[in-house]
Amino acid sequence: MSHTGRAASSEASAITNQPASALRHFVRRRFPTTTALCILLLWVIPTAYGREHKQKKDDFGLGYSTEISAPESDVLEAVRAVVNDGMIQGSKEYNNDKFIEKADSADWSPLFPAWDGPGKVFYKVRRKVLAPINFKESNDEGTLAVRYIVQNKDASRTILRIDAIFVEDFRRVAHASNGSVESAEYRDIQDRVDAIQLDRKETLEAAKHRDEEVAKKAMEQQKKLEEAAALTAAEGSSDNLEQHVQNLRHQLERIIKAPGGELKSAPFHSATTLKPLVAGSEVVILVVTQYWYGVETEDGQHGWIHHSQLEPLP
Repeated sequence: MSHTGRAASSEASAITNQPASALRHFVRRRFPTTTALCILLLWVIPTAYGREHKQKKDDFGLGYSTEISAPESDVLEAVRAVVNDGMIQGSKEYNNDKFIEKADSADWSPLFPAWDGPGKVFYKVRRKVLAPINFKESNDEGTLAVRYIVQNKDASRTILRIDAIFVEDFRRVAHASNGSVESAEYRDIQDRVDAIQLDRKETLEAAKHRDEEVAKKAMEQQKKLEEAAALTAAEGSSDNLEQHVQNLRHQLERIIKAPGGELKSAPFHSATTLKPLVAGSEVVILVVTQYWYGVETEDGQHGWIHHSQLEPLP
């Protein structure tokens, strides 16, 4: 090759990594004829394509790993539901369906090496599946398996890893996934986790609303009883009135048990604490529910206290 030809070849090699404008300038300057331009493009395009094609191949077999903002129990419930739903998302059998169906849950799969790391492992397997898409160069009948690994990170976060593989029945050739199955199965699991958390929130809100209604009705009933007691007392003598007041006081007053209690803003353990109550101090019961009493403290403050923290007057 001549000196000029070697220089052009070297410059062409360098220019393939530059923007398209630099390539066009190089072609006009070095190769003015149409024939030379075609030769250059035939040399440059396969090189660039080879780099892009290799990059896509490298995406196979990476699996999927993520952190879910939910406790391990919620993620395990969602994963078990997905493992038993009979579907493998993110792939199709010879392009006819939206997903691969008739999959079975399994305790293990020989398509994956034994897992000896932390966490709980689940498998979903579909046998006799024909050339599923999104698996590298799959073109025969075989078994498709998905593995799910759930690892507890802390009280509110869980790590989930998903891997998928397809192995031919006859040649036993393994075909790696490009990640479509793993990401689709993850989305299904995340949707189920969201549904579990929403259902729990709605259940707690419904229970809170019921307790508030019970407390409201109890307070209305207590008010009626107090009005009736006041009317009865007004109709009797002063001696009877004093005795009646003493009886009511003994029935409605309680003492805080040792080591003390907490006055809450609402009849829930998670409600705000208004003030601590020392052992031996007295409160008057205004509202009675199954587990909580609405009370008035000695200094006239109103709130709620759990019945287990009270005892009758001596």
